[in-house]
Amino acid sequence: MSARVSSQPGIRPANGLSHVAGSTERPLVDATIPAFLAEVVRRHGDRTAAVFRQTGDRWSYAEFARLVDRLAAGLLSIGIYKGDRVGIWSPNRPEWLLAQFATARIGAILVNINPAYRTSELEYALNKAGVSCLIVAPQFKTSDYMAMLAELAPEMASGPPERLNIARLPSLRSVVQLGPNPRAGAMSFDAVMARGGRTMRARLDAIGAGLRPDDAINIQFTSGTTGAPKGATLSHKNIVNNAISTARAMRLRPGEGLCIPVPFYHCFGMVLGNLAACAYGATMVIPGEAFDARDTLAAIDAEGCAAVHGVPTMFQAMLDHPEFDRFDMRSLRTGIMAGAPCPEPLMRRVMTQMHCRQITIGYGMTETSPISFQSAVDDPIDRRVSTVGRIQPHAECKVVDEEGRTVPIGQQGELLTRGYLVMKGYWNDPERTAEAIQGGWMHTGDLATIDADGYCRITGRSKDMLIRGGENIYPAEIEEFLSGHPDIAQAQVFGLPDPKYGEEVAAWIILRPGAAMTEDALRDWCRGKIAHYKIPRHVRFVAEMPMTVTGKPQKFVMRDQMTKELGLTG
Repeated sequence: MSARVSSQPGIRPANGLSHVAGSTERPLVDATIPAFLAEVVRRHGDRTAAVFRQTGDRWSYAEFARLVDRLAAGLLSIGIYKGDRVGIWSPNRPEWLLAQFATARIGAILVNINPAYRTSELEYALNKAGVSCLIVAPQFKTSDYMAMLAELAPEMASGPPERLNIARLPSLRSVVQLGPNPRAGAMSFDAVMARGGRTMRARLDAIGAGLRPDDAINIQFTSGTTGAPKGATLSHKNIVNNAISTARAMRLRPGEGLCIPVPFYHCFGMVLGNLAACAYGATMVIPGEAFDARDTLAAIDAEGCAAVHGVPTMFQAMLDHPEFDRFDMRSLRTGIMAGAPCPEPLMRRVMTQMHCRQITIGYGMTETSPISFQSAVDDPIDRRVSTVGRIQPHAECKVVDEEGRTVPIGQQGELLTRGYLVMKGYWNDPERTAEAIQGGWMHTGDLATIDADGYCRITGRSKDMLIRGGENIYPAEIEEFLSGHPDIAQAQVFGLPDPKYGEEVAAWIILRPGAAMTEDALRDWCRGKIAHYKIPRHVRFVAEMPMTVTGKPQKFVMRDQMTKELGLTG
């Protein structure tokens, strides 16, 4: 073995097979999120819990818990109870963090809505999850959320705010708008907070006593291989324990600042960021509503952050920012880089120029809460850039062949995950749940190898998926959407290499007889209906698709041809 093995706990493969199990030395925490937060407040109440640089909000853990209780009581006052689904459609704002913990306080299920969603995606997510209350920012950048909501729900203009009756969104009963001056049919967030008075707050502990760690607490939509997104449903126990394990792997300490420029609606933000910081009484430092390289650098400098999270493109953007040298990065030591492979030159720059010598690499998926493998703070560079580390505590993984047999060490196959971290299932979708979880094993769809020391290397994807800047994109979903255009007879979507985002969306289109369309016209039609990152950057109108003898489209042929035409590498 050329490189030393780190001190991270992890059980090596046995019997020459690619099957590993994490340490069980420390027991799992059998607690709900409210009980978890109560213990954090008991230990670290005076420490700074969160700093929102853009708004100026700065709370201690004790103050944070009081605000959470006010919102939880306010939600009770408008008729939100255990098991109800509460959607949140907002960038990284203080209200998002409060909603994450307040919904858990009363056993409501938080439904994360991607801020990039447009009307068709929003309508699907709200109806699939049966969302009864939507907490929504009025706008973000060029997205006018309330205008999009009005398009789906014109009845809001004349309906009572607490008893909405919307034809296209039959489950939705109330809308809570962030900021002042809510639009017709919506309540203001501040007004809901104000309703969380002493009488309502007095009910919270009794409600909390009836909650269980295995209760569903969060629904996160992941794009589907067969079209529509799936609502991965996670429990208190899932995400609390995953947060604790990842924080421990980073050796996060009380009072340290964890810079969180990644979005809250992802597990990366709300679990590996918010909950992981809470686990050790660290400070959540949020640079802004969305990632901005300069704002993130400024936050690390001003708050003396010890850790920072991001996908490789975020770290690249920070290092390449023209004002990088103006900011002091010497407080940094760790964090998590995930979402895409990290090139070795970038890792070296992160460790030297950003002083982040203990940066870790994480791997997982929403369905596994999310992290199953993570590198250690003392892993050598070659381990961190070529593998995703070793198995997390209380997790179990194996690599199998097409027959489901565990393969020998070093042999490629599909990676399967089992343990506390596997989701409860896809919301209201037993068929797709049964396809994904078999015998307790979550089929990740990722191809991997596990070496003799237990390090996992992700080698590809068995699913038809591409990753653009850390966003998982399933072509089938976009193909189904494009096929809804009256002029499109057939659409095939695939990924092309891109130096900035890793991959970009490409589409081959066959038009119906007599139809005409330009690339720009197609993209214009997509805007406002699907998330911006799903809109094809590269489009080709063709007369026919390359097919196999059995009639299946050969996307590798399309990909190779366009890669060559465009002079791309990768």
